[in-house]
Amino acid sequence: MNRKRIFNIIQIGNKDDFWSKSFDYIIVFVILLNLLVTLLSTFDAMKKYSGLFSVIELVTIIFFTVEYILRLWTADYLYPNLSRPAAVFRFMFSVLGLIDLLTFVPYYLPIIFPAGIVAFRIFRVIRIFRLFRINAQYDAFNVIIDIISEKKRQILSSMVLIFIFLVAASLCMYDLEHEAQPELFDNAFSGMWWAVSALLTVGYGDIYPITTIGRILAILIAFLGVGMVAIPTGIISAGFVEHYTKMKSYKGLAHELQFIMADLDLKHPWCNKAVRDITFPPETTLVMIARNDEIVLPTGDTILEDKDKLVLGGEDYKDKIGIEIDEIAIDNENPWIGKRVKDIEFNKNEMLLFIHRGDKNLVPNSSTIIREGDGVLLLVQDENSAAEVKKIRH
Repeated sequence: MNRKRIFNIIQIGNKDDFWSKSFDYIIVFVILLNLLVTLLSTFDAMKKYSGLFSVIELVTIIFFTVEYILRLWTADYLYPNLSRPAAVFRFMFSVLGLIDLLTFVPYYLPIIFPAGIVAFRIFRVIRIFRLFRINAQYDAFNVIIDIISEKKRQILSSMVLIFIFLVAASLCMYDLEHEAQPELFDNAFSGMWWAVSALLTVGYGDIYPITTIGRILAILIAFLGVGMVAIPTGIISAGFVEHYTKMKSYKGLAHELQFIMADLDLKHPWCNKAVRDITFPPETTLVMIARNDEIVLPTGDTILEDKDKLVLGGEDYKDKIGIEIDEIAIDNENPWIGKRVKDIEFNKNEMLLFIHRGDKNLVPNSSTIIREGDGVLLLVQDENSAAEVKKIRH
């Protein structure tokens, strides 16, 4: 079995490949089995099965080790634009690569460092994060990741705001309660612990204010804390509402949408730009990106790369206040042949959208040269412009 075939098997999400789909089920089973053994081994009543648990853990760890080696061996297929050593290095230090490594390495470390066996066993919890590799292939999980990624600036801002409020509350409470309770509020970090438990509405009761002013401040902090914690929750909730509203609007327009594929290269002005920084044609939406045989669902932070294939969807412009899309077949008598887009005098109500060239769809820039045989798509806003375009066509 060659490396390419092994790569296709161990990659997740290929539902048409029996062995790949089987491997997905097996890896989920092994992960859950390993976690189950780890949990059961903490019960005193299960100590009598410790030998069986040890065997199961060893078998699953060997499975994880072999899988990791295979992923290193086929890393150049995961990153086809990199050399083989660079691809291995990239995978090793990727998030999923580090999770895969930490899944089995702590099992072997006590053999080398027997004194640290207790500390190394803590890393067993990392094995549960391997389930993210499976979940990442499902739309529901991707929606959560996309929303958090899209709203990360707002979430980060709210976290900074909460931290500032937390520090202010801890310092105020320390100043008010230190003299009355020096054993509890002995430094600012004691006030920090109280502020955290108050802001998060946990209230362990191990430390609390006893002075009148301290209690009044505690009431205010508790009320404000509820609002502070609600800020990131509200941001994420709003993100879900925006996402599903957008999906619903797409569903309603599905029968009216037209789709065009465009190829990017390094010279294209959209290359290496974030989606949010690109001005797409009116009423046009970037639906998905085909990248290295993978489908990427774009967010505002997605960076468009060289050799990406963009799938753009737009409404049918006909019967929309005189707007329509007209395609011009460039024959050998057309005056545009050999001219750059920037040298062509379009009417003020015209916009060049795409160029059909052979079996490709190009998103033109100002330096793109029109060639014989091209099919040029123009957005025409009024009837006068449409009439002029038809003259050029003939």
